[in-house]
Amino acid sequence: MGVFVFLPLVLPLTAWPVARLAEQHLHPRTATRLLTAMAAVLALCSTVCLGLVMVVGTAQLPGNPLPDGWSDPEVRAAVPYDEVVGKAAIPALCAVVVACARTLWRHARVRRQAHRALSGLPDTEVAVLPDVVPYAYALPGGRRGGGAPRGGRQGGGVLGGGRPSGGARRSGRPGGGVPPGGTQHGRRSGGGALPGGRLVGALRGSAGRPVRRRRGGRVVVTTALLDRLRPAERRALFAHERAHLAARHDRFLLAVQLAARANPFLRPLRTAVAYTAERWADEEAARAIGSRRTVARAIGTAALVSRGTPAPTLAGLAAPGPVPRRVAALLGPPPAVRNWPSVFTSVGLAAWGAAAGTAASAMSSANSAVTMVLILHAATPL
Repeated sequence: MGVFVFLPLVLPLTAWPVARLAEQHLHPRTATRLLTAMAAVLALCSTVCLGLVMVVGTAQLPGNPLPDGWSDPEVRAAVPYDEVVGKAAIPALCAVVVACARTLWRHARVRRQAHRALSGLPDTEVAVLPDVVPYAYALPGGRRGGGAPRGGRQGGGVLGGGRPSGGARRSGRPGGGVPPGGTQHGRRSGGGALPGGRLVGALRGSAGRPVRRRRGGRVVVTTALLDRLRPAERRALFAHERAHLAARHDRFLLAVQLAARANPFLRPLRTAVAYTAERWADEEAARAIGSRRTVARAIGTAALVSRGTPAPTLAGLAAPGPVPRRVAALLGPPPAVRNWPSVFTSVGLAAWGAAAGTAASAMSSANSAVTMVLILHAATPL
């Protein structure tokens, strides 16, 4: 195996340039899919690498359950620096497994809390909750369209730009859901300021048809946020969250979250996918309602009225950041749709470099795995 077994641990660095350039130069749909695929492959390869090195490290521990032949000096010599790296890989892999398991557990717990929070509401595609705190989120599918409750990132998040919109940080409870049919603060918002036709109009689709319950997904919004949006902006909000549901953005976000847990070098890809998924929903909303400027206004309004978010997020509205970049993109022309960037551009070179790094990581981990199997098979007594 040699030093090639360690390459998958550092090859995620080759994806850093494309993580930044894809946000600016690729269509959000293409960027989201490309970055997620790269992150998943690179994370899997680095985890396999840790597992292979851990086998050698485990073989050196006294009382291990492995065959005696696996701790033979000739076997340990097949992996360089086995005495140090082999043992260090044991806690490293355990940390990866624990971090990924915790992420999956929290994801499942958040979905269960969302089911309970909306269990008392009508089974419609759009659930309007009376609450004094403005927020909105897309609830991905499940037993009853489960997903992230207030403030959860699974499923695309709030319209206001990749930020938690209420929930855990506001209520002080992890993944805090909203009680069925009531408010988190025990009172109605604004006296129910969306009566009759205004609420019906807000809940109609872009073509004027009543909203129907789709298979597996719901859009959850509070009256406090609807009060602060104009009718056209409400349609933009619903179109944005429906785009999250239709494209299953919660899966992309969960995949890159797990990848970043498996290898910290993949965190830039997680940040990039969180942004491009929102941009993807922005473009779908603009296409659905036919006005890019209206979607931009809705994003800006939702970002301004959402309270309780971290101070840097609100301060970023006047400086380069996710929200102003999204608004600026919507005020410009639609992005060009292409499956792969040209090699003669900066993003094309970065994409091909990242693809080469991903392919090298896959081949290195596969070669190391085959070599390890052959060595240990030869060392195992019959």
